[in-house]
Amino acid sequence: MIRKAEERDIGAVVELALQLWPGHERAELEAEINGLLQTREAAFFLAFEGGAAVGFAQCQLRRDYVEGTSESPVGYLEGIFVDGGARGKGLAALLLEACEWWARAQGCREFASDCELENHQSLAFHKACGFQEANRVVCFVKRI
Repeated sequence: MIRKAEERDIGAVVELALQLWPGHERAELEAEINGLLQTREAAFFLAFEGGAAVGFAQCQLRRDYVEGTSESPVGYLEGIFVDGGARGKGLAALLLEACEWWARAQGCREFASDCELENHQSLAFHKACGFQEANRVVCFVKRI
């Protein structure tokens, strides 16, 4: 079962988000997710199996330029994660479908995402779900 996350679901969303983004602190993610749940610019969806949350997706509206798009706003998949034991059952595709539905309801006609170049599993998922690669980017930084 897939459903839109509500304020009461913040604990489940944070637990799953920590698995996707382990470099973040719990309090930091909790504050960010709580803030996003209060806005119309973002949505979280949860996947349940046997009553337990086993996956989530975060989508937002982006009004700045999004690589490969021509309209604004653009629905954007900020993150998607399904727990290892629940993978291979189509839950990620259903979470993505919920995000796309939400973006359409917000007036979007385009939906975008990104992933790290070396994340081959994510690249395969995106391509299998109909995304077309728009660009490959290497980012640079230096101290001045």
